[in-house]
Amino acid sequence: MTDKPHIAFLLFPDMTQLDLTGPAQFLAQVGRVSYVAGGRDPVPTDAGFAIVPTATYDEVPAADILCVPGGTGIVSVIDDDRAMAWVEAVGGGARWVTSVCTGSLILGAAGLLNGYKATTHWAWHDHLHLFGAEPVKARTVVDRNRVTGGGVTAGIDFALTLIAEAVGEDTAKLIQLLFEYDPQPPFDAGSPDRADAATRARYDKRAARTAPGRDAALRAAALRRGFA
Repeated sequence: MTDKPHIAFLLFPDMTQLDLTGPAQFLAQVGRVSYVAGGRDPVPTDAGFAIVPTATYDEVPAADILCVPGGTGIVSVIDDDRAMAWVEAVGGGARWVTSVCTGSLILGAAGLLNGYKATTHWAWHDHLHLFGAEPVKARTVVDRNRVTGGGVTAGIDFALTLIAEAVGEDTAKLIQLLFEYDPQPPFDAGSPDRADAATRARYDKRAARTAPGRDAALRAAALRRGFA
């Protein structure tokens, strides 16, 4: 891209804010960013604060890059015909169609990942096949012009990968240095393959409380969207 790309992020209630704000911090260095919702009212996130949209669906009919975050509100988005029509329309014409975490399930429900390799948060990974995607266990997956990131913090790796693909590796490296992205986590517990059994059990208990019935809800959503 020679000109700065227009990047459109979808906003929706109960999104995971870091899915959006992490990549947005990086992508804002290379593009013009719009934060898009159905209206102009502040949109609540899962972190107890709201994000104010900068544009509505009608005001952003197209973008160079579509980015969809995830969060517990994804099923409500999939059930929202207006939101899904916007995702389908913008994604259908975008140069890059992207997501972070469970935002890939919104892309999938919009028919934008059918036949593409993709990733998502590890706990939701098996649901990708409901929408015709090929699940790949990776921090970031690039398949043609689809770029999907894994869970939450993977959004930063995703953003740097996308910048390298869309703008250039030198620019991505400069931005990585600018933000001192040099992760050194204090615990090796960020993957279900490495977390100890007690930590995994606590996660399962928390998930049952915060996202009850998610499997059935996503299967029902896939059927409503025409996926067998």
